[in-house]
This record gives sequence, C-alpha cells and structure tokens, in this order.
Amino acid sequence: MGALHKAHGELIRVAREKAGQNSEVAVSIFVNPLQFEPGSDYEKYPRPEKDDEEFCRKAGVDLLFRPSATEMYAKDRSVFVEENALSNVLEGKSRPGHFRGVCTVVAKLFNIFQPDAAVFGEKDFQQLAILRRMVRDLNYEIEIVAVPTVRESDGLACSSRNAYLNPEERKQAGILRRALLPAKNSQLTSAKEIIELVSKTIMTAPLARIDYVALVDADTLQPIDTAKPNSVLAVAVYFGKTRLIDNILG
Repeated sequence: MGALHKAHGELIRVAREKAGQNSEVAVSIFVNPLQFEPGSDYEKYPRPEKDDEEFCRKAGVDLLFRPSATEMYAKDRSVFVEENALSNVLEGKSRPGHFRGVCTVVAKLFNIFQPDAAVFGEKDFQQLAILRRMVRDLNYEIEIVAVPTVRESDGLACSSRNAYLNPEERKQAGILRRALLPAKNSQLTSAKEIIELVSKTIMTAPLARIDYVALVDADTLQPIDTAKPNSVLAVAVYFGKTRLIDNILG
C-alpha cells in the first residue's frame, strides 16, 4: 500500500530473482479503502508517491501500477471476493471485513496483471495463508512466493505503520520480537503456558496493550493446545493508537 521501505525492497529483490532477466517485475501501490474499517487510518495512511516511485526505479522495477480508488472500484460495485474459513480468526476477528477487502483487490490485480508469480511477506502470515487458499479455490495459475519477515536492528518487523510511533513507543515496540523468540526457543509445549509467557513479556513494556496472542495451526489458523512444527505464534499489540502485528513460525 505504499510508503515503501526495505522490506518491500526485499520483496522486489525476490521477485526479480524469481523472474530472471527475461521477465518483468511489476509493483502495485494502492491504498485499498476496502481494507480499512470505519474510523480507521485510511485518510491519513502515508502516500509518499514521489519517494515510492524513486524507490521502485532504483530497485529496477519494470512496471509501477498506481491506480486511484475510482479506477479500481465502480461507485455501484456489488461483487466481492470473500474467504470464509481462514479469515474469521486473528486479524479477521479484530478487523471484520478486512480480508474481504484484501481478497477482492488482489483478485482484481491478478486479473489485470495475469502474473506467473506473486510475492508476499510472512509478516502478514494470515494474509499469505488466505491468498494461497484463494489461488487454490479460484484456480489461479499463479505461484505464491513467501518472503521471511524483514526486521529493524532491534527486531521490530518493518512496517509502514511504524512511522506512526512516537519515540518512546518506537523504543518499546521491539518487545514484540523479544517476546516471541524466547517462547519459540523454550521447552514449553502447552499453548496456554506459551501464550502466558509471551503476554507477560510484552506487558513489561508500559505502553503496550495486547489485542491478541495466539498459537495456531499454520494451515488452518485454528487455535491449537500444543506447540508443533507446523504452527504459528502470532501477536497483535497496540502502542498508543498504532497497532502492530508479528509472528514466528514453529
């Protein structure tokens, strides 16, 4: 959605590597209104268009697609793409309708570009799982390529929303990674105990307000009672008005 940073640069790098020299890499930048619930930060979401364009140019992008909302959506639009098995938990529970917006716009972009592959980051793990399901169920002949989360020096996952954090919030936000790593590396197997450990660590940051801490199956995204190899430990935490997400794979 723009405000490009080094994590987007890694997505572009992987896309170029995947495409090779004989294919093209396209980047779409679109602040999608369907992904924002009422009263959220749609209007103030950063849109540094010139900086993003220069970022793409330096990264060697062949095509930059930057449509307006009126170009992407008719005023009387009445067709949406909705996934109903993976999208009702975690982010979907906290942000109703969010993934309908994601699936609708990504389906439209797939129809416009007809790519061979599409690259997404693992930071938004639920989104990645849902788009894989959409590609499977709608018979898109598109490979979904996952890229590991890119992080700042203190472990905070790169995100355009990090710019919303004031200096003290930014200082404390690194607690997310510091909470996830010990839980993954501990000998704990009980989901309850793992969640308690992560929550306790996060709450050592005075400005942190937990939305959720969850241990789920990586394929179904349903809560599990015991840690296993194919699992995801996911968190969503507010620092002030800024909501950050992170995860670590089992």
